Amino acid sequence: MNYSISFQERAKLAMDQLSKQLPVTLKMARTQAELLKMKSISKKKKQRI
Repeated sequence: MNYSISFQERAKLAMDQLSKQLPVTLKMARTQAELLKMKSISKKKKQRI
């Protein structure tokens, strides 16, 4: 990774990447959040061996 680029250059690269992604609707985001919530219902901590 190139650590010598400026904050503005990183922000521009990030905006370019975000502009290539498909838009997400609120319904899609809610559906994904509910799915993640249902799959991560492990309230018990994993025990170390």
